[in-house]
Amino acid sequence: MKEYKIALIPGDGVGPEIIAEGRKVVESAGERYGFKVQWVYYPFGADRYLKTGEILPDSALKEMEKVDAIYLGAVGDPRVKPGILERGILLKLRFYFDQYVNLRPIKLFSGVETPLKGKRPEDIDFYVVRENTEDFYIGLGARVSGEKELRQELDIDRRLYKGKFRIELELKPEQEVAYQIGMISRKGAERVIKYAFELAKSRGKNKVTSVDKANAIPQIYSLWRDVFNEVAKNYPDISTEFNYVDATTMWMVKKPEDFQVIVVPNMFGDIITDLGAMIQGGLGIAAGGNINPEGISMFEPIHGSAPKYKGKGVINPLATILAGGMMLDFLGEKESAEAVNKAVEKVLKEGRVKTKDLGGGATTSEMGDAVAEAVKEV
Repeated sequence: MKEYKIALIPGDGVGPEIIAEGRKVVESAGERYGFKVQWVYYPFGADRYLKTGEILPDSALKEMEKVDAIYLGAVGDPRVKPGILERGILLKLRFYFDQYVNLRPIKLFSGVETPLKGKRPEDIDFYVVRENTEDFYIGLGARVSGEKELRQELDIDRRLYKGKFRIELELKPEQEVAYQIGMISRKGAERVIKYAFELAKSRGKNKVTSVDKANAIPQIYSLWRDVFNEVAKNYPDISTEFNYVDATTMWMVKKPEDFQVIVVPNMFGDIITDLGAMIQGGLGIAAGGNINPEGISMFEPIHGSAPKYKGKGVINPLATILAGGMMLDFLGEKESAEAVNKAVEKVLKEGRVKTKDLGGGATTSEMGDAVAEAVKEV
């Protein structure tokens, strides 16, 4: 029997509760389709940080190089300053394992309400492919007071590109500035755009939409557009279009059926995927994958740790369960991945088990039980 080694990071808030239900469903799929999972637990999050000062050590990253995938609950805690855990765990994992694709299915299930009037499940069924390691998230920047003279040399080394450049600022005492540098590389854009076209090809989609803000920030997004056009030439059967991010948010609300696959730089992808979660019925159903097609990928719900709901058993675990299905698909367990999706669809369509966010009163574990049982039946 095949066995997979999965790193398990429950994280903060409701993370341990939703991960427990995701495990339950993955193991149910394993029983039906003949594979086992060895879970390797990593207790990194707010509690450990507050107790020891440790966030995510390099030794743990080295250990994770031996796993097949990473399953993450949620990161964030009001006791810790925003950004410390997110950058120290989530972004560190993404960059270390070069998970350059953030994949977000935007799908409205039968039995789930969308805030978009008159839209049906067949109208909301597309993918967002977000570049995951560049743009304005590369961490190059600073806040400098007017009492300092800045002579800063910035090193860049992200496996894709190496180099140095220099920023010089001379400020008057009363001045203060903050800056953040966005960067897109040709290779970084090329590989994620190619992934989007290959995804369209494999999922029976025939259009890829590129999203950017080249009219306002032409220096980096013109390179993105050039690369998109070059990659598109290799896929003559797939139609293409360019959209600005502000127009994209409008059309996602007005006519979501126009989209099939969207490929977008990091920052704008972060924004439109949350909008996608809302039009598909809420964060409780929104799953995501941080993917390195040739390496180790990480799967998670896109919602936060929701600390106010911790321990109450009311959080919807479906986003985590669907992320588990994405993980199985990545591992090559296509039948079991499809069974997880169909099981979620079956439970939602029947409507007997609904968590609070879906208008029901089912607990987190009751929803997990329902899907785990449905996996055996679909």
